[in-house]
Amino acid sequence: MPSSFPPPQPRPAILQTPREVHGAITPAELARLGMDPGQVIDFSANINPYGPAPGVRSALTQVAIAAYPDPEARNLRQALAEHVRQPPARILPGHGASELIWLIALAFLDPGDRAAVLGPTYGEYARAARLMGAQTVSWLASPDDDFAVHPDAIAQMLGRVQPRLVFLCHPNNPTGQPYPLGALAQWAAAHPTALFVVDEAYLPFLADGRSALSLEASNILVLRSMTKDHALAGLRLGYAVGPDAVIDALAQVQPPWSVHAMAQAAGLASLAAQSWVDASLAQVREDARALRRALRALGWRPHPSATHFFLLPVEDGVQVREGLLRQGVVVRDAASFGLPGHVRIAARTPAENARLLEALGRAIA
Repeated sequence: MPSSFPPPQPRPAILQTPREVHGAITPAELARLGMDPGQVIDFSANINPYGPAPGVRSALTQVAIAAYPDPEARNLRQALAEHVRQPPARILPGHGASELIWLIALAFLDPGDRAAVLGPTYGEYARAARLMGAQTVSWLASPDDDFAVHPDAIAQMLGRVQPRLVFLCHPNNPTGQPYPLGALAQWAAAHPTALFVVDEAYLPFLADGRSALSLEASNILVLRSMTKDHALAGLRLGYAVGPDAVIDALAQVQPPWSVHAMAQAAGLASLAAQSWVDASLAQVREDARALRRALRALGWRPHPSATHFFLLPVEDGVQVREGLLRQGVVVRDAASFGLPGHVRIAARTPAENARLLEALGRAIA
């Protein structure tokens, strides 16, 4: 006989926080359109289009999948330490940067705390904070001035809010704009009890990008994502770099064996081929410049961006995405960033970029 009692209920913050909308093409959407994944060129994901470094696939074949991985990922941690010139104790590998974002919220936010988010940006920053019962306050750059960063306005917002956490993406997704590190240093100094989380997932795509690690601040935590520049999205691999006490707190709340054996092996193989990764990223930068030049020549007005991805103003982002998808080309509809009149495009190889230009002409005609 069924019980008359209601089922146990989760915390209110869980029920009040919807899932974040992400723009990647899904198998369900392709099935609805009767399309095969091999038919689609994906400009919606900000990933190195030249793929993983040589040696990564071979390294995966050597993984002992019946054995537990090293729970501390010591070899990977050491390789990452050498890569960023930091002590291993200041580094924590994770199951992608997104897991680390959630661990930060779990470790540092109580219900009622305030988290500041500099946007428009990746939605999981705010979602992770809200799931912990925190309040989120955003500062938003505007398309009217090409999403320029205004340090004084941000400083005023931080002074008003007095946040426990501050999330910013440097350079920012989806705008491609970097943050001035001098301003970041001032914000961090003015709010010593706040943890500034600087997501540098896309910093390697800049030719001369400077990391927030150079500030050596005790309340700045840097996140990196090897899913982007190293093209390891399917394996989920990222890492945090920051003060020992912050890293220790994140390790305390991280699930056991978070970084699986294949991700550890792929990370090591990719770091060993860093020169190949650097060369491919240099090519991506040139491909992106050529794509933006071609778009402007056709009358489009892409917003300035320091990265290989950029926002393109259109009348209706959903409609443009749908029109392109039916031609086997995927772009990111930016409505989930609060920008329904834009799509985000990540440059790919020259031949693929030419396909995009042709498809855009047909989709808007």
